[in-house]
Amino acid sequence: MKSTFAFALVLLLSIACKNPTSTSMSKENSEYSFLVGTYTDSPGQGINILHFNPSENLLEVNILSPGIQNPSFVLAGKDGKRVYALEESAGVKGGDVLSFNLNSETNTLELLDRTSSFGDHPCYLGLSPDEKLITAGNYSGGNLSIFQIQTDGKLVHKQTIQHSGKSINPERQESPHVHSTVFNPQGTRLLVADLGTDKIYNYEVNSENESPLTLLSELSVTPGDGPRHLKFSKDGNTVFVVQEMTAMLEIYDFSNDILSLKQRLSLLDDGFEGAVGAAEVRLSDNDAYVYVSNRGDANTLSVFKRDGNGHYSRIQNIGSGGLMPRNFNLTEDGKYLLSAHQASNDIVVFKRNPEDGTLTLTEWKVQINKPVYLFQLPN
Repeated sequence: MKSTFAFALVLLLSIACKNPTSTSMSKENSEYSFLVGTYTDSPGQGINILHFNPSENLLEVNILSPGIQNPSFVLAGKDGKRVYALEESAGVKGGDVLSFNLNSETNTLELLDRTSSFGDHPCYLGLSPDEKLITAGNYSGGNLSIFQIQTDGKLVHKQTIQHSGKSINPERQESPHVHSTVFNPQGTRLLVADLGTDKIYNYEVNSENESPLTLLSELSVTPGDGPRHLKFSKDGNTVFVVQEMTAMLEIYDFSNDILSLKQRLSLLDDGFEGAVGAAEVRLSDNDAYVYVSNRGDANTLSVFKRDGNGHYSRIQNIGSGGLMPRNFNLTEDGKYLLSAHQASNDIVVFKRNPEDGTLTLTEWKVQINKPVYLFQLPN
């Protein structure tokens, strides 16, 4: 650790310069950059970029594009130069979907296009593997829209699909609430988790069609589950689903393009009492470990390990290091996990043990207003 004098100097500098905000700890040889989606309370807030460089003892956040209202989801293409975000808002035509060019030298975003999401409160973006299509899931609108991406970054609206129905919770499931839109690795299917209807919708994708999406099937989950986010395994044959309202992880076989339940695993320790709000699911590089966040009164990260038979079991529940871990992400090399906390306004760093997948909270921590999404940029 640095000397008391050095620590005081760093503290004074961080107070004097609100951007960047940084903290420091011990040295290691690695460097990472993440786009950070947030909820905003003022025009000076928006999309941020986080730099984490253990070799320089640095965890730092800078504003990348101010003036974007509630950019709660932000991602980039494979080369990291084209960035997509949304504005989680409501209006005559719903929220907005935006495309940018990222200048990594100046840490700035150049706006290329802004278009309606055609539904209120978009909360999720899905980018097709060939980067020709992007989808927006509109939570309050209960629908999803798909856009064709032009070479200049313009977004052409192709189709909007409205869900219908409800489920058993009158406060949370009174109507459809699309919460995620995820392409399979081959780009031939789109799975859509709808918290309001307690269903996962399976769409066929064909980018050459005027309307690229065709509904193939619907899967009803346990009433009251509230499916939220999902991830495909690398080969696309397994799907991991977070059930927000019951704090469950469900694992499905998808080898025949049909969802078939294999396991249903709880995020909760025995005897837990209180509110829950399971949020995000992430996979290790070889799908051997699954990580899930849980908000409410839990504020935990759960770690699941795959055994030799392909079954998963929970091996760790650890405090997330803050309040309301809506989102988190692993570094691509698997050395670290960064946990973003909407309620405590911070991002913390865990060290990950590559031998057993477990997490250990470090002292790295950075303050930022309501961080709710993390996307790692390529080095």
